Amino acid sequence: MNLLASLFALPDPLHPAVVHFPIVLLLLAVPVAVAAVFRRPRWLAVVAAALLGLGAVGAVVAVQTGEEDSERVAETPALEAVMEEHEEWAERTQVVAIVAAVLALGAVALGRWPGIALGARVLAAAGALAAGWCVAETGHYGGILVYQHGAGVNTAPGGAAGAVVRTGVDAD
Repeated sequence: MNLLASLFALPDPLHPAVVHFPIVLLLLAVPVAVAAVFRRPRWLAVVAAALLGLGAVGAVVAVQTGEEDSERVAETPALEAVMEEHEEWAERTQVVAIVAAVLALGAVALGRWPGIALGARVLAAAGALAAGWCVAETGHYGGILVYQHGAGVNTAPGGAAGAVVRTGVDAD
């Protein structure tokens, strides 16, 4: 593989590489969206809308890559239950982030009507808080998958990067 191809090759597995973008964007959106309720500068509402919009797009990509990569993990009954929780919270995160982004974009679009825009900013801030909660829950179950069950972790000596070897058997 030449240098140029290796620079532009997608990581394998892709999910761990992309999932951190919506996490950061949605968690940053929370204080910005809340500040946009209490502070007048229009740029706060614009930044909140941008963070929520990009975070929602990232959540959609993370859910898609997670579904693809989950097929590579051998599931045990214990792992399956945690995987199901992780997937459900990821889907909730995706929906809540999209709703919050639409509300935030609406708040920006309604800027010439201050009273209505304030109401939309309050709803967007509530949506951002809900998205932040969903991100935390999704990450909690994702952490259990990786750190307690070893899902997606290459434990084979000299194994290929991204190989899935462990099948959820705890070391205890």
